[in-house]
Amino acid sequence: QVQLVESGGGVVQAGGSLRLSCAASGTIFSINTMGWYRQAPGKQRELVATISGAGRTNYADSVKGRFAVSRDNAKNTVYLQMNSLKPEDTAVYYCNVQRWAVDYWGQGTQVTVSS
Repeated sequence: QVQLVESGGGVVQAGGSLRLSCAASGTIFSINTMGWYRQAPGKQRELVATISGAGRTNYADSVKGRFAVSRDNAKNTVYLQMNSLKPEDTAVYYCNVQRWAVDYWGQGTQVTVSS
């Protein structure tokens, strides 16, 4: 099993920045893709950004140029740097890791962007 602990959410004004962190523990060998998803009220969960074990990144069009995903394999941690935040970025952000085609999810952290 893989356990994920997220941190870094909060309330920020439009145009501000936040950095999310997600630390993985437990049976963490062979973790491949790590990333972030979000879910706004009344909407489905959507991909924000992912990073593969080889460092390849993938972003939702809505966050390209504003968000940056990175990982520290020595710390088993994935980060999401969010800049130029907009009110429409308000959501619960979930960390996700994939290990042997199994998805693991964090508990979620709230990000609220005020206008």
